[in-house]
Amino acid sequence: MKTLKNFVQLIGNLGQDVELREFDSGTKKATFSLATHDYYTDKNGEKVEKTEWHNIVAWGKPAEWMKESLKKGDHVLIQGQITYRKYEDQSGNTKYITEINTNEFMKITKS
Repeated sequence: MKTLKNFVQLIGNLGQDVELREFDSGTKKATFSLATHDYYTDKNGEKVEKTEWHNIVAWGKPAEWMKESLKKGDHVLIQGQITYRKYEDQSGNTKYITEINTNEFMKITKS
């Protein structure tokens, strides 16, 4: 059990173009949303599609590569770790965000 890690792998579609920010330090950060889909049959026998949205973050070179090669609607596999952060909004309310911090991805073409 000592080798278990915080590891997540998702296959889905980009919900928006990759947004790339560069900080004063020169560090680059890419963000985008990823939609994953699950299908099930409800109690009436009808097929239902359930969509989940994930916040994806990448840093450095992987962030640049994502910006160069991915666009809204692309089918992609990402690997990374689940991270959590919190901040206070302008009204003083604490907000919590769950993100997938990734450095590996693969664009998938549908045949």
